Amino acid sequence: MKHLLQNLKTGIIEVADIPCPTCIPGSLLIQTRASVVSAGTERMAVEFGKASLLAKARLQPERVGQVLARIKTDGLLPTMEMVFAKLDEPMPLGYSNAGVVVAVGEGVDGFAVGDRVASNGSHSEIVCVPQNLCTAIPDDVDEDSAAFTVLGSISLQGIRLLKPTLGETFAVTGLGLLGLLAVQELAASGCRVLGIDPDPARSKLAQSFGAEIVDLAAGADPVARAMEFTRGRGVDGVLITAAAKDNTIVKQAAHMCRKRGRIVLVGVVGLDLDRADFYKKELTFQVSCSYGPGRYDPVYEDKGQDYPFPYVRWTQQRNFDAVLELLRSGRLDVKPLITRRFDLADAPAAYKVLTDERDVLGIVLDYPAEAAPISRSVAVRHSAKPTAPIGSLGVGIIGAGAMAKGAILPALKDCPVSIRAIADIRGAGALHAARKYNISKVTTDHRELLDDPDIHLIVIATRHDSHARLAAESLRAGKHTFVEKPLALNEEQLRLVRDAYEGADDLQLMVGFNRRFAPMVRKMCQLIAGRSGPLCMSMMVNAGDLPVDHWAVDPVEGGGRIIGEGCHWMDLMSAIAESPIESVGAQKVGRPAGTAKPEDTMSITVRLADGSMGTLHYFPNGSRHYAKERMEIFSDGRVLVLDNYRTLCGYGFKNFKRLKARRIDKGHRHEFAELTRRLCEGGDHVMTFAHAARVTLASFAALSAARSGRVVAVDLAALDASSDAEVHGARMSS
Repeated sequence: MKHLLQNLKTGIIEVADIPCPTCIPGSLLIQTRASVVSAGTERMAVEFGKASLLAKARLQPERVGQVLARIKTDGLLPTMEMVFAKLDEPMPLGYSNAGVVVAVGEGVDGFAVGDRVASNGSHSEIVCVPQNLCTAIPDDVDEDSAAFTVLGSISLQGIRLLKPTLGETFAVTGLGLLGLLAVQELAASGCRVLGIDPDPARSKLAQSFGAEIVDLAAGADPVARAMEFTRGRGVDGVLITAAAKDNTIVKQAAHMCRKRGRIVLVGVVGLDLDRADFYKKELTFQVSCSYGPGRYDPVYEDKGQDYPFPYVRWTQQRNFDAVLELLRSGRLDVKPLITRRFDLADAPAAYKVLTDERDVLGIVLDYPAEAAPISRSVAVRHSAKPTAPIGSLGVGIIGAGAMAKGAILPALKDCPVSIRAIADIRGAGALHAARKYNISKVTTDHRELLDDPDIHLIVIATRHDSHARLAAESLRAGKHTFVEKPLALNEEQLRLVRDAYEGADDLQLMVGFNRRFAPMVRKMCQLIAGRSGPLCMSMMVNAGDLPVDHWAVDPVEGGGRIIGEGCHWMDLMSAIAESPIESVGAQKVGRPAGTAKPEDTMSITVRLADGSMGTLHYFPNGSRHYAKERMEIFSDGRVLVLDNYRTLCGYGFKNFKRLKARRIDKGHRHEFAELTRRLCEGGDHVMTFAHAARVTLASFAALSAARSGRVVAVDLAALDASSDAEVHGARMSS
């Protein structure tokens, strides 16, 4: 299918051929009939993409500060590689779409195949959209008009924040697409509207919608005109739908308002506010957020949990409905706003018009009337034929997120493998990875990889809740399996993997505990080889805070950060000591009453079978200006200090004092080099299932210990003895 993408690094816009997205639970699969290019938002995105690196930095000064902080902790080269990789990501364009439902995801109510719907889907032949970002189109509203629904909801949400009442007067500053929609919506609310824009054609259009105008082209003063418009009282409120770099528009808005007037910002303007302008009149100022309540709330958008109607009357979905009702009744007319039309295949030309012709308003993209066959995979063309080493191992990647593109694919690049396919539920990111790493096939159906006889190793880099299921599927399909940590989020999932592994015929199963393969860690192991007594290890992780709604802290999707990430350092301590974990104790930081902060700030004590012990301090409440990881090992009158996998210092060693690497190396390349070498040449498993399961159980035990205040024994027999999800399969002891 055709999908419109922009490369943020180069600014290039292309209509790419990508596989049809998967219809995930809680979502609709929609065949697009029409979509509208947002003249404001999308123009800014295009101009940002075309800007130089220096100009991009000036446009996002807060990002510059983050980059400088990272350079101090991680070094210049890795930081710049991260920046360029982020900019190189393809960005889907568009968010105002109308089409027909072709599939309904599990758990969706109120929609059926064949329904016409408006959504915030991108410019693509087929889109997958969560149900709360979709709504049914009335029979007597055509699809061209319905494609303006989301844009109309943006202006409508700004108006709702103004709280208009019948007979009030409002100024709309900026008569672009959103401003002209707002003029009509305010008029439909029984309000008098004053339109302000320097473009005479747009002012004339606003006048046709019932607004009075300020003739800025003739030098009219907008404040004086507003006073004339209101008989000297001042307008009740101002809706700013303009784009400007300075704060002139906000200052004018304050001066034209009555006392206790309201100002709402929908556009992008300078916000160097003058307190005196607002103080004397007791003005209110508010920035409107997109389509309305629910926007950017993953519980509402991704999980489909609606807000209760009596308490949140206007959610973003209900705003969609309101716009469609205005269209149905004729009180909102978008046909005069359509200034150009293009076929989707010619969309790059549409964006050239958008940037070259400043007077353009609504650009509608047309799509083929006949539904294209739904294809879950596409072949990727490369400028040069991919070459693979002789005797290479066929590899398939499931998941095209940050982990796959930032660590796994670069690590596999120098291995004796041929990456034959990459699967992801959304094809755009997978296509980018395929082009960059000479992968010949992109699919949104991971089962195609499992059925491919030329793929011998499956690499799983999806979100945590799918790891165990996909690993079990891969093993049952007869594939060697690498799964990113964590292996499982609970005992039930761990048993699922164990059963599949026990039924496999000598297949390698490896979990992505990459720290043990880091060059500095291997050097540490060499230095303490031949030790005479147990180790005392201390690991400090400056984890960095995550929002409470981030998927990684969700106990269902991410498992929380101790299970999802803490397992890394438990494995590291076990690997350095070359001894299995026997028990775990933990204490967590108390949470203030009523807080929603997750249970991820704690100190964990690990007891190993050889008598060694390790302490993991996992602290998300530190500064990002401080290095992320630091380890200290005490052994036989000596101390080793590892700082962020870049600097290793020794104390008490005869022939070692300090080693510094040019860059941070957390072991990903060595991890895959070792795995692929053994798969190609033969040899023992890189990691036993018993070890991977024990580390996984140890992460469960850490949470149990922190909650109970008792030491928890890590016992593999617990996998058979109990399925208590709350205890997580760890056996408790005093």
